[in-house]
Formats: sequence, structure tokens, C-alpha cells
Amino acid sequence: MDVSGIARTATTMADVGVSQEVSIAVLKKAIDISKDSATALIEAIPNSTANTVPNLPPNLGRNINTTA
Repeated sequence: MDVSGIARTATTMADVGVSQEVSIAVLKKAIDISKDSATALIEAIPNSTANTVPNLPPNLGRNINTTA
């Protein structure tokens, strides 16, 4: 067996391992950024009870007239 071939294979395997580790780290960072963005969007949704108009009765807008 050729010694240089074994060394080349070992080096290639090490490079692939490092490349995979970097890819996984970038993927985890992208997932964290997506999670933070989704959390910010969810928190930005206004509370539906905070937008009620105080002069209107509470039953207004709860039914849809389907026969009209």
C-alpha cells in the first residue's frame, strides 16, 4: 500500500469532517436566527381583546348572516 495515498486519504477525511462541522454550525446559527425572528413576529401580533371598541355591544360582530 502506498503511504502517500493513505496520508492523502486521511487528510481528505479530516477536511471533510471540518467542513461538515462548519456546515452544522452555520445551520444551527440560521435556525437560531429564524427562531428569534418567529418569536418577534408572534410577539408583534396585537392582543384581540385590546382592540375592542368600548361603545359597541359585546355581541356585535360575532355572527354572520348567511341568508342575505
